[in-house]
Amino acid sequence: MFHLELRQFPHVARAFNLTRAELDARFARPWVSGSVVEHDDRRWAPERARLTVFEGPELRADEIGMGRGWATVGKTGKEVTETVLAEAQRGAEGRSTLETFKGELLVAARTPITCGEVVALIAHEYPAWRASEQLALAEQAVWELLHQGRLTLSGLDGLIERERWQPILLSWATWIEAGSDPLLLERVG
Repeated sequence: MFHLELRQFPHVARAFNLTRAELDARFARPWVSGSVVEHDDRRWAPERARLTVFEGPELRADEIGMGRGWATVGKTGKEVTETVLAEAQRGAEGRSTLETFKGELLVAARTPITCGEVVALIAHEYPAWRASEQLALAEQAVWELLHQGRLTLSGLDGLIERERWQPILLSWATWIEAGSDPLLLERVG
């Protein structure tokens, strides 16, 4: 569980027993995007307030009551503010990178390209990334564009049906240039 404190002198607000999804949706993602966070009938601006996050066991009502909650959190939890905010920031940037790359992929796929060429395009754009990160971006971009109907996937026998996409895209062999039956991606329209 996560516990959080917002502080902007002279005001302090706390939230206890948050799931990671609640923490990210209500606090972390808005915070890293620079948006005002609303909590306890107040508006907390990231440039003026301080956010602190602890991870620890769920607190019972008697552990929170009479102002004891934050002291209990300090004794039983571990501060994870930097980690949580960094992960939220990466998530926001990751989505932005994905959307940017999808646009680049659609330009490249005006003429049919192989899955291996998709990975090569990513390697050219993001050379400092690990191979696993490059492959993850390629797979996610192709998956989303296929499901959005903006790309087609075909082999020697023609278009490949939607039901066959998943096992094909999850196969390592799809992403390397070694097959005798090249898979081609092409932009729709």
